[in-house]
Amino acid sequence: MKILCVADHIDPLVYSPGIKTRFQDIGLVLSAGDLPFTYYDFIMSTLNKPLLFVFGNHNLRGFDSYSGCRDPLGRPGPARREGENPCCGAVHVGSRVFREKKVLVAGLGGSMWYNGGENQFTELQAYFRLGLLVPRLLYNRLRFGRFLDVLLTHAPPYGIHDGKDRCHRGFKAFLWFMRAFKPRYLVHGHMHLYSRDQPRATLYHRTTVVNAYEHAVIDVGA
Repeated sequence: MKILCVADHIDPLVYSPGIKTRFQDIGLVLSAGDLPFTYYDFIMSTLNKPLLFVFGNHNLRGFDSYSGCRDPLGRPGPARREGENPCCGAVHVGSRVFREKKVLVAGLGGSMWYNGGENQFTELQAYFRLGLLVPRLLYNRLRFGRFLDVLLTHAPPYGIHDGKDRCHRGFKAFLWFMRAFKPRYLVHGHMHLYSRDQPRATLYHRTTVVNAYEHAVIDVGA
């Protein structure tokens, strides 16, 4: 199955009347964050496909509304007030493991801590947040024969597609995660691509790391 991945910037190739023709074979949409909910609404309503997303470190409107999402073990959190969810059609997978159309997706939004803003984390916190996903990943291994298909993040892994400044530095925790749980893809945003010389996809062990800036298409097979 082909998956449309988006992040960071509204792409005129996606936000256009030709989206249904251009992406007619897409079965699922993933967003790596820093995009408005109106964009998600357009994609979902036009393609009529489910959309899973994480928050980035910008464009955090509605971030607090998702505090009642289920935890990594699938247990429901506090109920949200009716109408509080600003984008009821999209599914927030931050700090969760989710199965959609037989694709196993885990999400971890946010960026490296750099100024104390919302959805920023230290390296230690990143390890801790990933650790909370482990029970569900082990369950996936027992039931489906694999831990995960896609790890959806906002920040990149350390040393792969990341920047030198603290804001854009990647997480070393993601490198450990890829070695330990071997997802087919790690899809991230956060890093804008301004040149064709900048790589969009890089193989790390058994995982293909994909920068979803504007849009990218991946194929997880049947």
